Amino acid sequence: MAQADAARHEPAWHRMWQGFGVAQPDPALLRELLAHWAQPHRKYHSTEHLQACLRHFARLQVMPQYPHEVELALWFHDAIYEIGRSDNEQRSADWACAALRAAGVDGSAADRVHALVMVTRHDCAPATGDQQVLLDIDLSILGQPAHGFERYEQQIAEEFAAVPLAQRRVRRRAILLQFLDRPRIYHTAQFHALWETQAQANLQASVNRLADPPP
Repeated sequence: MAQADAARHEPAWHRMWQGFGVAQPDPALLRELLAHWAQPHRKYHSTEHLQACLRHFARLQVMPQYPHEVELALWFHDAIYEIGRSDNEQRSADWACAALRAAGVDGSAADRVHALVMVTRHDCAPATGDQQVLLDIDLSILGQPAHGFERYEQQIAEEFAAVPLAQRRVRRRAILLQFLDRPRIYHTAQFHALWETQAQANLQASVNRLADPPP
């Protein structure tokens, strides 16, 4: 299955690397990334999430200043995902930067990709248009129809099943409230028009459910 997944992604993967001026990227890197995304403990932050992000990127690839950098950042943004650790984004960003430098990519591009991955911590405002695009893609699930959002919430709950229910509900509600408290969830005009209203409704419904005592 991993080999078939790699073969399916290879044409786009090679086109992306050509944007960096790399004709022959490390052949093992694509398989290694896919193996990480397919780890069994991932319920939401999985291959399905990666593929959804890449589909959304395909709609917007004329928008970013450096589209190949945004695409690579999507591949790496949850490449390392260990439940309970606070440095997943840092380690993923470091891996992306190391892969670029190993391929001979110049330091400025590697630094931009590192910053793109780090902005998916969602703890600071995006500093560039490319970071806005990346964040909107990463948060696309928030603006999906209610049944899709509810499935996402269930997957997140499954990932954190080891955390006591009451504690998990308090933490999750606080995270969702942080998004609701922002002036807007989506930064780009296109995604704001597509998903903002639904995202606000999804988040509010979930916050209201989490305020009630657990069943």
